[in-house]
Amino acid sequence: MKKNIIFVVNPISGDVDKTQYIEATKLFAEAENLGFILFETTGEDDISKIKSLYNQHKPERIIVAGGDGTIKMVAEALEKQDVILGILPAGSANGLSVDLNLPTTLEENLNIAFHHNYMEMDMISINGKKSLHLSDLGLNADLVKNYENSEIRGKLGYALQTFTTLTEMEEPFSATIIANNQTIECVARMIVIANSQKYGTGVVINPNGVMNDGKFELVILKNLDLITFGKIITGNMPIDSDDIEIISTDKAIIKTNSPVSFQIDGEYCGPETQLDIKILHKQMKVAIP
Repeated sequence: MKKNIIFVVNPISGDVDKTQYIEATKLFAEAENLGFILFETTGEDDISKIKSLYNQHKPERIIVAGGDGTIKMVAEALEKQDVILGILPAGSANGLSVDLNLPTTLEENLNIAFHHNYMEMDMISINGKKSLHLSDLGLNADLVKNYENSEIRGKLGYALQTFTTLTEMEEPFSATIIANNQTIECVARMIVIANSQKYGTGVVINPNGVMNDGKFELVILKNLDLITFGKIITGNMPIDSDDIEIISTDKAIIKTNSPVSFQIDGEYCGPETQLDIKILHKQMKVAIP
């Protein structure tokens, strides 16, 4: 019996034509003597479709071409299965692949996705939703919302919306954080819930992040003026600043004094006033170099 791989593609992520990804992956699978099953996401009931495809074919690996949102969706669909996820970065935000130190060429990534080592990676549950990478409350979530509502994709789209987001910036929000049996009151522009270290831009927001240590970090950014936010977006994070506090924990509750914009892994989720957060240790297997 020939083994199969399932290839999940988000046709619209990152405004990149996925034809070459599909053709290259199919050829690679054939060379490895694997059956090739293609699934293109539509945004309609993808999770249950991926689940039933998995149950039908029981592959040892699922390869994903897309950004963080697509990877997260596949991980959610397969959370109870023993399957290795191979990643071909192809989104507008590829934060997870940056954190996993995946290379930039399709050939190298195919090689890793089909072979090599894997890591058992943590996920974070936030109000019952899964986060692989970085979620946040506040300014960056406003940026994600503005980006999703704009016509222009890619880095230029982000740059334009950064300007809009900063010019529309409201007052900082007050938050109460319960973690490690302590209660912390703070005023913040942004609170990052980080399983890993970097945003897709390559910015290190959480230098302590390890994706399989059973912990996540809360990175509290208290004052974010135009210059600091610009530095964060361009990858020059001033980590040693007094305006930044980092808490490492395996569960936390964040309550805010008013509804604050919230995003998970680059997808806007709407305003929230309370987040219940816990780590899901070693939740998924992902192929790494």
